[in-house]
Formats: sequence, structure tokens, C-alpha cells
Amino acid sequence: MATQLEKFVKLVLAPLVVLWCVYGRAQTAQLLPEIDPNVKLSSYLRVSFQAKETREDGQPQQAEIGPSLDFYLKPLIRLKDVTQFDLDDARSRPLVFSIGYRYMPQESNAPAINRMEPVVIFHFPMPARFLLSDKNRADLDWQNKGFSWRYRNRVQIEKALTISSYHPVPYVSVEPFYNSQYRKWSDTAIYAGCTFPIGKHSEFQPYYEHQNNTGKHPNQQLNQLGLVLSFYFSVRQHVASDPSP
Repeated sequence: MATQLEKFVKLVLAPLVVLWCVYGRAQTAQLLPEIDPNVKLSSYLRVSFQAKETREDGQPQQAEIGPSLDFYLKPLIRLKDVTQFDLDDARSRPLVFSIGYRYMPQESNAPAINRMEPVVIFHFPMPARFLLSDKNRADLDWQNKGFSWRYRNRVQIEKALTISSYHPVPYVSVEPFYNSQYRKWSDTAIYAGCTFPIGKHSEFQPYYEHQNNTGKHPNQQLNQLGLVLSFYFSVRQHVASDPSP
């Protein structure tokens, strides 16, 4: 197991460190904070809220605020085994469908963007207890009566580690963007990060993101550091814990 982990780090994480060193001086570096509270309403339904700073596909840095509804399939035994230490139980489901709304205020009194976010995520258990995720997302944007859309496909590989009784989850992923404004695949983002649990209901996730944007001329290179703070609660657990009248 240790040998497999060493290979994982050397083959996937090491090149990202090289990218940072080579391009760091010539590119834009930014910090992107994010907070994600999640409340599980039933075995197949969850509501969440997201507030974050983002910069994607060559756009200026901006805020995204809004709720989502997540719908699950039944968990798979193999996925439950791979994700047994994960606070996000959606990872134990082979298919997750989400529909969200985001309000995105703009600078200089420009009209805000209203975005609908349909998302479909597939989870696959892999050998050596790796987890493969395939996230398909559309950004449907309305701004000042105009409409544009993007399709983005994020493929991620991760593996929970065991350090005594603690279980951090390092991951790497890649996400290309197709933008209707440019009529082409205009951006590619590469991520590397790690999820650290904090107690039974929260976790934080620092990550590094490298973007190569070809939508506008000249091409734009971005280095970004992000920090996600997530909370997971369940209505059913609170109801079950209430004493009977």
C-alpha cells in the first residue's frame, strides 16, 4: 500500500509542483475561499448552500452565492468501503444529480449574472481503494437579457490515507471547459489538494489550481490557491435523537 501511494504522489503530484515553479512568476496568483454547508434531508435528498470566490475560463474574479438540491441513487457496497471515512456520503453513491442556482454580482455596476447549474456525477471504485469521479456540469448564464453557457467535465482520482485514526484524502483532477461564447474548448484547469476532516461534521480542503485559458488572445495562465470549508448535517439524525413525547 505504501508503495502504491508513493507512486501516486510521484507520478501525479510532483508534476504540479514543477508547474508552479516554472510558471509562478509569469502568471497571476490568487486566493479563492469557499464555504459549503450541507444538510441531508433523507437517504436520497440533500440541500446545500455555497458562497465562494472564483475565477474560471478567463473571467475576472467574482463571487458565487446560492443553493443546490442533490438527488442520490442507493449506495454501492464497494463505494461505501472505499469512502467509509468520508463525511460526504454522496461519494458512496454511484450517481448524483444536482440542480443549483448561483447569483454572481459584478464589478463597476455591471448587471449581475444569474446561473443555473445542472450537475451529474458518477463515482467508480478502483483497485487499491482509489475513488474515480466524473463530474459533468453546465453553467447556464443569464446577464442583462443575454444568455451563454459552458460545459465542464472534471475527472478526479483520490485515495483516503490512514494516519493512526485520522483519514485525510489527497486528490488530483483535470477539468476542460467548452464555452459557447468562443465556440471551443477554451480552458483547462488542473487541481491538486487534500481534504482534512475536522470532527464529525466538518472538513477543510486546501488546493492548488492551474488554469490555461485560450478563449482570449493572448492566452492566459493562472495559478490559484483555494480553501474550502464544508459542513455536513443530517435532519434524520436530529429527529432520531429527539425523545418521544
